[in-house]
Amino acid sequence: MSLTGGNRNDATQLMPLLAKVPSIPGLVGRTRRRPDTLLGDRGYDHDKYRRLVWAQGIKPVIARRGIPHGSGLGVHRWVVERTIAWLHGFRRLRIRWERRDDIHEALLGLATCLITHRNVQRLCWDL
Repeated sequence: MSLTGGNRNDATQLMPLLAKVPSIPGLVGRTRRRPDTLLGDRGYDHDKYRRLVWAQGIKPVIARRGIPHGSGLGVHRWVVERTIAWLHGFRRLRIRWERRDDIHEALLGLATCLITHRNVQRLCWDL
């Protein structure tokens, strides 16, 4: 994870993010270093990024701009959107007020722990 300025385009961090993907454990054999596909929204719809992702051996599945919704990507992306909504439940993380990035990252880690704790409590309560 890396922090960027608030008004920077997310697509500029696409390739550094792909470079940081850890090995994917799987069945017997060599561990995979890259995912098979990359799901993205319309913000990443640019031929430059599609070519860079293909060059890494990853199939880009990116929604096209100007085409009506209904591509089917929402079925998979809702997990990410839900997680961002959980983090935005903490007012301090909605807008980055801290000038120091270590404080922001500490608050992000604390929010992640609280979200996990709540979900574990809910799972244990259901049992």
